[in-house]
Parts: sequence; C-alpha cells; structure tokens
Amino acid sequence: MTIESILSNPLLKDVVVSLIIIGAALGIVKWTSIFITKTGTKFDSEATLIQVVNEIIRYSVYAIALTLILNELGINITAIALSLGIVGIAVGFAARDTISNFIAGLFVLADKSFKVGDIIEISDYKGKVHIMGFRVTKLITADNNIVSIPNSNFSKNVHVNHTPLEEKRVDLAITVPYQVKVEGLREKFIEILDKHEWALDDPLPNFNINELADTGIKSTLSFWVVDPWKVEEYRSIIASEIGTLLVVDIEKD
Repeated sequence: MTIESILSNPLLKDVVVSLIIIGAALGIVKWTSIFITKTGTKFDSEATLIQVVNEIIRYSVYAIALTLILNELGINITAIALSLGIVGIAVGFAARDTISNFIAGLFVLADKSFKVGDIIEISDYKGKVHIMGFRVTKLITADNNIVSIPNSNFSKNVHVNHTPLEEKRVDLAITVPYQVKVEGLREKFIEILDKHEWALDDPLPNFNINELADTGIKSTLSFWVVDPWKVEEYRSIIASEIGTLLVVDIEKD
C-alpha cells in the first residue's frame, strides 16, 4: 500500500494521522518527563514538585493531542468546547476553593516552605507534616490528632517551620518570690539544665529580670534544646524542677 493510496482513502488517512499524533504525544511526554526529572534533580527540587509538573505537562499534551485527533476526524470541536464551557463555568464556581487550594499547594512546593516530616505551626495548630496533598495538608499534633489544613491558608496566614534549625530556644517565665535571694539563682538554674542532655550549653542559657511586681520578681530563663518537637515537654520539666528549687529556698529562709 502506497502513501498515495492511503492519502486517497479518507478513513485510512484519519487513522494514520491519529496514530502519528498519539505517537508524537507519547514521545513528547516521555522525553519531557526525563528532562524535567533530570533538571529538577540537578537543582535539588522536591520530588513531589517534579511529579506535579510532569503530571500537568502530561495531561496538557494529551488534551492537545485529543483536540488534534478530533479535528482530524471532522468532529466539531467548537460546539463541544462551547458546551463544556457552559458546564465549566458552573463547575468552576463550585470548585473555586479547590482550585485555590491546588494553586497554593503548588506554591508551597515551589517555595520549599516545608516538606513531609517537618514540624510547622499555623494559626492555632502545630504538628508534624504527615501528608501534603493538592487540596489540604495534614498535620499530626503532639496529642496524636490529625488536622487537615486547606493549602490556601498557607498563602493567607503566617506559618512557622520549626524543623530547619535543629536547635530551638525555650523561654520560661518565672516569678521569683521576694523571700528567695536572687544572688546565685542563675547558677542554680544552670545546674538544673546541666542535668539534662537535651539542654544545650552553647548557646549559653540566659536569665533576665524583667519586672518587680507585687507577686514577686518577674524574670525569664532562656535556654536551647535539641528537639523542637519536645519543647513543651522540656519546658514543663524545667518549670517543675525550678518550682521545687524555689520552694526549698523559701523553706530554708
């Protein structure tokens, strides 16, 4: 069968052209995926971001290929597009929040604000990132609850990533009774911290007197720990031991 005979047969021509379009689309998707993956790896991009970009390109190429095939088969694309457009407007209004969350999720991935396993804080929620989806990001809180946060919240609200820095400063507010001598108190507090491996010597702990109030001397003990996930636990331990120390000092006096 010659090329002339194929071109003279409308049905065969449509089949051959459609197969060529499908082959070209598959080839473009394959080589584009390889290029994006290598480029993303070279620039240390998140694996999730690379996957998302590949998916967007894949479905875009397939959509273009389908349009070309329908056009080759003589199907009225304009009428189909018009019908889909009317439906799309209605669906678009209903899905605008989903689209907003999807776009925000892409920006989070691109900015590398956080990744799975990081400890983040947004609004009144703090937890470890469990799942980063296109619509929501799920956190596991310290009390083992799962919180689902729409991705659009990350573009509207300030969020803190506690993970990039391995060390975390803990500020503990202390009211020292007037019966307790302030002299040497800093050294006693440091002795308490030295008993715990997770309390760091560098940076040095700091003890500041803030205010002389009616109830006592308002002060702050600042120290650094190695695990940001356990800040509240460490704060509670030190507060308890300092409370015991102050009670003992009062009884001595």
